[in-house]
Amino acid sequence: MIYLDNAATTLHKPRAVEEAVRQAMHGAAGYARGGHAAALCAGETVYACREQAAALFGVEDPARVVCTMNATHALNLAIHALVQPGMRVAVGGYEHNAVMRPLTLRGIDPVVLDTPLWDAEAMVEAAQQALDDGAELMILNHVSNVFGYAAPLDAIAGLLDAAGVPLLLDASQSAGMIDLDVRRYPCLAAVCMPGHKALYGPQGTGLLLALDDRIAAHPLLAGGTGSLSEQMAQPEFLPDALESGTPNVPGIAGLAAGLAFVRAVGPAHMLAHERRLAAETARALERETRIECFAHPAQTGVLSFRVPGVPSETVAEALARQGVAVRAGLHCAPLAHRTAGTEQTGTVRLSFSFYSTVHQAEQAAALIGETVKKL
Repeated sequence: MIYLDNAATTLHKPRAVEEAVRQAMHGAAGYARGGHAAALCAGETVYACREQAAALFGVEDPARVVCTMNATHALNLAIHALVQPGMRVAVGGYEHNAVMRPLTLRGIDPVVLDTPLWDAEAMVEAAQQALDDGAELMILNHVSNVFGYAAPLDAIAGLLDAAGVPLLLDASQSAGMIDLDVRRYPCLAAVCMPGHKALYGPQGTGLLLALDDRIAAHPLLAGGTGSLSEQMAQPEFLPDALESGTPNVPGIAGLAAGLAFVRAVGPAHMLAHERRLAAETARALERETRIECFAHPAQTGVLSFRVPGVPSETVAEALARQGVAVRAGLHCAPLAHRTAGTEQTGTVRLSFSFYSTVHQAEQAAALIGETVKKL
């Protein structure tokens, strides 16, 4: 199988990730639930993950690294804490439903930075207009899960810093693949990410970098934390305020190994590899006149295309029968498709990882070309 659905979940992990999960399953028990060796091992395992993430993202206090089930969990925690009824919220035009649905649940109809695909200057101008119109919080998808479009974070963060408006960053597609040092962006209130994508951890893991103290003051869940058990009130300090219940220690152990792998290889090196594969694949697909390819020199390792007159799902199903794993449709991001003008058709998405090879990209492009001719 040629696996090109890494924007959903990276299938191929470093061997150290599997080994870390196995070791934790056999040696780590209840995190913060005892003083015996197995419980202490769990504590050390989880703290090691916090330290790895803090080092990768420039978080000065590892306690601000909160372990979650996935990016959706992290985003819900942050949105629950930061968004108040009636607040004026601005969002980028490429947001995932993990942002839009929590906002809808809170009765928020956000201002959307509705700007053309790849037009960074227009997005910055739209962000300034949203601020001029009174936006109190901005939520920004760092990299689109549909098109691989990286938002102009530096420029938008500069506007937010000047206006004193906080930023909630959805780093679902960028964490581990684009260098991100939170110390560069004073406006950052929170950064949310999954563990199972470009951080090469297991499914069922994620991280919330809780940089704003308000997040700890408004937990989404309450329950046992192993601390202050005599009190009925939820602990107010991080990470306990946001980590009720027994955590996924084996998954967190694997995520720590994935983070160590990313730090050793380097996000910039990973980005260069994925970007090269996406660019070469795009050039090959663009030779087929029936294929409309959404490509740009600045995109990351995500590439979308569509075949006018043919449902995207039909193309993806035909490729799956030939052993090419891709994803088709709206990718849980209808807003991104609405912004890019592909809402009615969706797209077929190819997404690469550090383990993807040039040979796989060439094979996939050839099979896509043959499939489109038959359709």
